[in-house]
Formats: sequence, structure tokens, C-alpha cells
Amino acid sequence: MLPSGRQVGLAIGDQRAVVVEVGGGLRTYSVDGAELVDGYAADAMCSAGRGQVLIPWPNRLEDGAYEFDGHASQLSLSEPGKRNAIHGLVRWSSWNVAEDGPGRAVAEHVLYPQPGYPYTLALRIEYSLSEDGLRVETTATNAGIEPCPYGAGQHPYLTVGAAIDGVVLRVPARTVIRSDERSLPLAAEPVDGTELDFRAPRPIGATVLDHAFTDLERDADGLARIVFGNLTLWCDAAYAYVMVFSGDGTPDVARQSLAVEPMTCPANAFRTGEGLIRLEPGESFTSVWGIAPWENPHARSAGAPM
Repeated sequence: MLPSGRQVGLAIGDQRAVVVEVGGGLRTYSVDGAELVDGYAADAMCSAGRGQVLIPWPNRLEDGAYEFDGHASQLSLSEPGKRNAIHGLVRWSSWNVAEDGPGRAVAEHVLYPQPGYPYTLALRIEYSLSEDGLRVETTATNAGIEPCPYGAGQHPYLTVGAAIDGVVLRVPARTVIRSDERSLPLAAEPVDGTELDFRAPRPIGATVLDHAFTDLERDADGLARIVFGNLTLWCDAAYAYVMVFSGDGTPDVARQSLAVEPMTCPANAFRTGEGLIRLEPGESFTSVWGIAPWENPHARSAGAPM
């Protein structure tokens, strides 16, 4: 049995992708044999969060503790060195992955109540390939009897097959969220005049990136587009934040690929309420992101949600 469980392959034209049972994540995505995400081998355990699904919260939660509707909860500290709970509860869970066609796969999982998150979420992620690239649609439904807090993200590392320093980056964000030594938010500030202003495309250089960006500028179709070399990662309005991480301090990815993580909320949202989604019983929330394997977002539709 492989460490990431069942492997479901998607293929259309010269595009290939693999979705895995463990975590319901994206293990690989390539075009014409060139890897566009820095994935991992089929016989390896996922490391550095590669392609993982971050639900019901992305990023960190301070002390793993929060209150919702007057109810106090305590989660396990999955990042004990910084005393945080990190990246949700489904990264290592078994998902049911069903393939409905050569270019499409659907991953489903029920997150049942547990200590620290006494709520029920029915989760569905549809991965699809088309001439526009990769499209990922995530839907969460509150399958319980009480309202629940919710946030979502995903953790792909983009790669152009070279160290990131010389790669041109564009992040259409007006605001960056600075963090402390525990990777928890300190303050939001304008990117104007800082080394973190990537609204105009420029090489990454020696800039260390481990920052959440928000106030994203969007094109006429409502999508925000982050350009990395000849790749475009796009996200719809449900993703109001994007985390950009150059991997410094993480040896197996350090400055060899760039994590571009669409997020519905920033770190610590369960405590601060910023960007936090409240799902009433029976209510669903859908968010969509994708990767277009070319730089010019206007050359085609860039995988716009249909």
C-alpha cells in the first residue's frame, strides 16, 4: 500500500495530474512532461504540505484554542514547536476518490465531530483538466445540527524547474500581513514601498517570502491571478487571501519552488474572526482556484469558473 493511498490519474491532451486518497490532495501536475507543481513520489509520504487540503482552517491557530458561539474548544497542537494548531484536520485523513472521466476526479470526505472541532462537515473537491489548465473546486457543507466555523486553503508549490531567485513573480495584492516568530499575524500594512510589493512583475531575487497577501486586485472576470514565471495560479473571490512561501528553512523545498496557497481566511481566523465563514446547518460554501500553464492570462480564459 502506498503512503498516500490510492492514486487517481487525470489526463487530457499533454496534461497529467494525480490526486491521492490520503488528504484528497494534488500529488502531481505536469504539461508535456514538465512538472508544474513540486510534488512527491508515489512511494513517498507527503512532506512540506505539498498539494495538501487545508480544512477547516488554513495556516496557524494560536495555542489551538478558540471560542465559537460561546463554546470554548481546544485542538491538539500539531505544530508543537510554535504552540500552534496548523492547517486543519483533513491532511492525513482517508478520502474517497472517484474518477468520473479521464480529465476529472472527485474527492469526498466527512469530517466528523472530534475534540476541538465538534462539528460535521461534508467535503467535496473536484479536480478537472481542460484546455485552460487545472481547475479545483472545493465545497463544504455543514452536515451537523449547529452552526460551525469554516475556512479553506490548499498548498501547491509551483515550479519552473529552476531556483526561484531568478523567476519573475507578480502578486496583485495591495496589503501584506506581517507575522511574528510563531507565524501568527501581527498587523496588515500596505505593500507600497516595501520589498513585498510584487504588483509589477519582477524577479524574486533574495526576498524571503512567508507572507499572507490580501486586498487582491482582480480582473474583469473576478479572478485574482498570481504569475510565477510562465505559470498563472488564479483564484475566485471566495479566496480573499493568498499565502506565498519561498520555503526558506524547509530543506526539501527551500527556494526550489514557490508555495502559492489560496486561502479563504488568514492565520488565526478562528480566534480573530477575520475572513471566517459561518456555516449554518445545511449551508454550503464553494471556492475555486486553478493553474494555467502559461503566463499571459488573456491568451485563453485561464480556467475561469464555469
